[in-house]
Amino acid sequence: MNTVNRDTRIPVDRWRNLGIIAHVDAGKTTLTERLLYASGAIHRTGEVHDGATTTDHMELERERGITIGAAAVRAQWTPDGGEPHRLTLIDTPGHIDFAIEVERSLRVLDGAVTVFSGVAGVQPQSETVWHQARRHGVPLMAFVNKMDRPGADFDAVVVQMRDTLGARPWVVARPVIEAEHMTGLVDLVGERTWRFDATGAAGVHAWDAAERAVHAAARADLVAAVADHDDTLAALWLADQPITANELRAALRRGTLAGLGSPVLPGSAFRNVGIEALLDAMVDYLPSPLDRPPVVAHTDDGDIAVLPDAQAPLAALVFKVVHQAHGPMAFVRIYAGRLRVGDAVWRSGTDRVQRVGRLAVVRADETDAVEFAEAGDIVAVAGWKDVATGETLADPHRPVRLETIQAQPAVLSWRLSPERSADLLKLGNGLARLAQEDPSFRVGTDPETGETLVWGMGELHLEVTVERLRREWGVPVRTGFPRVAYQETPAKASGPVEGKLAKQTGGSGQYARVVLSLAPTGEAGNRFEDRSTGGVIPKALQSAVEKGVRSALLEGPRGHPVVGAGVTVLDGQAHAVDSNEAAFHRAAQMAVKAALEATGTVLLEPVMRVSVTTPGTAVGDVLGDLQRRGGHIVQLTEAQARTTIEADVPLARLDGYSTALRSLSQGRASATVAFHAYRPASAQEVSHAGRAAVSLGG
Repeated sequence: MNTVNRDTRIPVDRWRNLGIIAHVDAGKTTLTERLLYASGAIHRTGEVHDGATTTDHMELERERGITIGAAAVRAQWTPDGGEPHRLTLIDTPGHIDFAIEVERSLRVLDGAVTVFSGVAGVQPQSETVWHQARRHGVPLMAFVNKMDRPGADFDAVVVQMRDTLGARPWVVARPVIEAEHMTGLVDLVGERTWRFDATGAAGVHAWDAAERAVHAAARADLVAAVADHDDTLAALWLADQPITANELRAALRRGTLAGLGSPVLPGSAFRNVGIEALLDAMVDYLPSPLDRPPVVAHTDDGDIAVLPDAQAPLAALVFKVVHQAHGPMAFVRIYAGRLRVGDAVWRSGTDRVQRVGRLAVVRADETDAVEFAEAGDIVAVAGWKDVATGETLADPHRPVRLETIQAQPAVLSWRLSPERSADLLKLGNGLARLAQEDPSFRVGTDPETGETLVWGMGELHLEVTVERLRREWGVPVRTGFPRVAYQETPAKASGPVEGKLAKQTGGSGQYARVVLSLAPTGEAGNRFEDRSTGGVIPKALQSAVEKGVRSALLEGPRGHPVVGAGVTVLDGQAHAVDSNEAAFHRAAQMAVKAALEATGTVLLEPVMRVSVTTPGTAVGDVLGDLQRRGGHIVQLTEAQARTTIEADVPLARLDGYSTALRSLSQGRASATVAFHAYRPASAQEVSHAGRAAVSLGG
């Protein structure tokens, strides 16, 4: 680990914590590489196809040519005639199986650049990550990449952004296309033109009178579009005043930060075309930590707003844990206060105070030690072995809890066993570390056979996990047939149901009585409410009741986790001597089990959104196969002699789908599969669903 002096010359209002997000193969990692090179953070560029990029530093990433984890890289950029800005760039995966990496990155970022392919346009995962970012309120801008490719259509992608994403694209630059190649970029804000040579080197000149006549209408359209959402610009526009570059730039920034629109630029990362213009736009339009709204934290006295103030008590979120050669690293976003080496901080995951041994700024797989970090920083804490994603770090004298990071439910499992029995302990240690790093991966045990089961978001997710076990922990493993992660939900509401534990055999006994009702809510999670009155359940034992209820819902009558249940405690009874937490925990479990037996449950199965892009000649065969698998066709769209089919298909019916699709289309079709929703299973699936694994991690 190198030791560096932290650069204090750049104030926080010139920091940018940014994500690069997109569909798989849209060019995110290549773009990140070019941004780092243009900013001077690296001195040569690597290529994804050569396995030599900075952010894809895991051996598996370089071999497969995909991004698996979200890599953070620090850089600096100074626009022409402007002040230096500090950039923290996070390159995220595009494959849906690694969506948790995008989710937790968006949680801690201040802004994001969404990359679209100029040829493929808005693809399914593009839509997913766009809406993920919108859900987190992250300001967005767009880069239409691959404009050097035949068939690239900038205007078509802008229309797709509007129609498919419901976005409000503000075109701030247009491509100059000559002989199907992008040779220049027209800056509609600064009224200038960039020209690129074969190496991507740029020359910039202000518009002459002829160019101004050509581009005046496009600039006027941009001004009008932004003025519709900015009173200051509208006043100038309505008064027929000339709009300067700085006035338009300021209005674009205000609108972008408010989520009213998204600046859009064209380019080609592979050809180094449009990179400097994108860096300028990232600085101009995306927020600093000071521009973001305060985050909400929970305290014993109620919720509070956490402002990005370095002088305030510490509030920080652990958003990622990785294990490197020198030990575990916990990536942390600091929302308020300062974090120094040697500080004792409160951890929500352990409810205890722990000292910070080392702090580091991370550049992909390289780390530079720092002495302190402050509100707005993204740093790593080294050496904490039991830290978990979603923990809050806080001032011990003012502990607060930030909202944790939610992972989608795992939908697929494999049986796992080591090829050598001597590796059983290493397998357990490896799986524990992988589960610590990845909230969407969990480890379970088959209650009938005792075999180890691993649960993940899809086949690629589990393939990568198995390969990491082999490479990083030296454990070759055998895998068994996939299993589907079914769930249960109450079929109807129950009346009051009693759970009673009474064991009194002389001396200290066990006594607890809990009366509750249970009803379906239709929600993804479970709800708990205690309406008991008069102290029938002592306050010190009420948390044990909730824990008992939630543990009972981990496995319903069919052997699967129960969701969508609303549990209301109505009454109870305690004994002055024989009641304790264990007794009320058990009584609550008994009451829930009895209520579920009374109501019955509906089996829920995971349904996947399948998006297939196929030549027109194979459309009929592909549609027929999806319908035979119980698929519901959602949408068909045609573009450039290819048809995109979107369908919702039960995961249990997708076994062998990739092979079947290749056969049906002679290898010319491609598909993406993403989790869509849980829905009631068909009668056929109800009869075939076996008992599920019991999750060790909940």
